[in-house]
Amino acid sequence: MSHHYSGPDFGFPQGDARLDFTDLYAFPKPGDPGKSILIMNVHPSAGENPAGPTTTEPFAPEALYELKIDTDADAVADIAYRVRFSAFERGAQTAILHRVDGPQAAGTGDGGRVIVDGAPVSIGREGRITQVGDTRFFAGWRSDPFFCDVEGAKNNLQFTGDDFFADKDVCSIALEVPNSALGTKEVCLWARTLTRGDGGGWIQVERGARPAQAVILVEEKDAYLSGEPADDERFLAAFAHALEHTGGYSPAEATRVAGTLLPDVLSYDPRRPACFPENGRTLTDDAFDSFIRILTNRKVTEDKVGPHRDLLLKFPYVGPPHQSRVTKSDR
Repeated sequence: MSHHYSGPDFGFPQGDARLDFTDLYAFPKPGDPGKSILIMNVHPSAGENPAGPTTTEPFAPEALYELKIDTDADAVADIAYRVRFSAFERGAQTAILHRVDGPQAAGTGDGGRVIVDGAPVSIGREGRITQVGDTRFFAGWRSDPFFCDVEGAKNNLQFTGDDFFADKDVCSIALEVPNSALGTKEVCLWARTLTRGDGGGWIQVERGARPAQAVILVEEKDAYLSGEPADDERFLAAFAHALEHTGGYSPAEATRVAGTLLPDVLSYDPRRPACFPENGRTLTDDAFDSFIRILTNRKVTEDKVGPHRDLLLKFPYVGPPHQSRVTKSDR
C-alpha cells in the first residue's frame, strides 16, 4: 500500500476517510515541459479497518487540504497551495484554491491569494476542469492510480500479483502550473490535511510525500502524522531499527538508508524528466516496488503488479472513476 490507511490499525485519521492522504505526484506536463502537474490524492473509496466502502461525499468541508513546497532545501514550506470545499449539498460540491508565499506558507491557516473560486467538484466520470490564467485545477473522484498487492504485503511479503487497487477510486486534487510558479530550481513537496481543533485553530492530522513508509515503518503514528518534515530526524532511529529487523541491514547501513527516506518529502526538479525516487513521481512509477527493495535490502524486489491502463493523456491525467457518484438532486 502507499500512504493509504495511515491511521491507527490501518484505519483513517480521526476515523474519517476524507482526511486520509494517499499519494503525491509531481511531473512535467507531457508535451509541454515548461509546466508541471501536481496531484494530491486523498479519500480512498474502500477501507481496510473497517472494511468496506467509504462515504460518497468527496471532500470534508470542515477540512483544509494543502500542498507544501520548499524552495531552499530546509524542509520548511516557502509556497503553499490550500484548498477548501463547500458543504456537499444535493450531490454537488465546489472548491476554492488559495496560494501563499513566503514565511506564512510554513504556518497554519486557510487564507492566501485566491487563485480559483467556485470550482465544481467532479462526482461522475466526466472530469470538470477549471482554468484561471495559467493555472488549471481539478478536484473530484478518480480511479486510484496506485497499484499494489496489499494482501501479499500483509502476508509476510508473499506476493501473488493481485492488485487491490485495480477497481478502487480516490479523490484527486490536481494542479497544472507554469514551472516559474515553483521557483527556479529543485523543490521539495509534501501534502497534508488539517481539521479544526477544539480551540478553533487548525490541527494537522495527516501528512506525507513518499509512499508506504508512514504505514510500514512508523511506530509513533500520531507524532509522525502531526509532525513537520524539518523535524523528521527524530524518527531516524525508529526507521533504522525497522530496516535492521526487516532487511537484515547492519546498524550503520540501516541508519544510512533511513536517512534517504527522511525528511518525508518528494524531491522534484521540473527541468528534468520525472522518475521516482530520483525526481518527482509519475502516475506509472512503481513506487511500491522501490520501497520494497529498500525495506528488504533487495531480498524482495517486486510485488508483480504493474501500472493501471485507464490513465488519461491530458489533464487531470488520472483516470475516470470506476463508479459514478452522481445522484439526482432533491427538488
